[in-house]
This record gives sequence, structure tokens and C-alpha cells, in this order.
Amino acid sequence: MKYLFILFFLISVAAPAQNDNWKKLAEKTVAFKNEKDKVTLTGSEKDITKVKLTCTQGTLELKSVTIVMENGEKKEYDAKGLGVLTNGMSSVPYAVPSKGDKVKYLELEYDTKGKVILTKRAKVEVWGKKGKD
Repeated sequence: MKYLFILFFLISVAAPAQNDNWKKLAEKTVAFKNEKDKVTLTGSEKDITKVKLTCTQGTLELKSVTIVMENGEKKEYDAKGLGVLTNGMSSVPYAVPSKGDKVKYLELEYDTKGKVILTKRAKVEVWGKKGKD
């Protein structure tokens, strides 16, 4: 009983810390091939400091992420070291280049994994975070 209480306590403390201040900004369904896509952010939540990607269906290998600001500034991140994202996995947070400006869009370069007949197409969510850390 004591261990059960400790387990519930740890879960209740850790769960809110994982998703604090992150807001979903966009969704993208990707095809079964090497691709480079432009993802325009939806809503008014474009003044963010960090961006991360979450795979909600299928499997894909993220190769690069480019954040393009409204003032034209770009920052490209090499995501090859990240490896393969599968259902439920998230990328590391990427810092936005101009903290005072708004994000215009993201360019994602990726390779989806799987067979067209056997696997569903990969779906990716773009999350943004305001504030520090």
C-alpha cells in the first residue's frame, strides 16, 4: 500500500510538468516518401520561444527542421541525430531564432517509414511554448 501511494504521488507530480505551457499550433499528415513540407501555424499563438514535434500516428525519420520568422530570419536544425519518431514520441525542443518576432512557418524534411499497404500515414503535431525553458 505504501508503494502504491508513492507511485501515485510521483505520477501526479511528474505528469503536469511534462506539458506545461505547450500549445498545439498545427497538424500535418505526411506521405510515404522523402519529403520536405511547409507547415503554416494556425491560431494566434505564433509568438513562441520553443518548438517541438510529436508523432501521433505512424513512423517517420526527421531529417531537418527550419523555423522561419515573419521578419524573414531562418534557423535550420539538423534533426538526423534524433532518429526515428514513432507514435507518441516527441522531438527535442528547438529554440526560435528571434524571441521578439512571430513564427511564420516551419519547413520539415523527413522520410516516412513503413509500407503503404500495411501502415497508416504518419501524422505530426507542432507544439509551441512561450516563456522560459
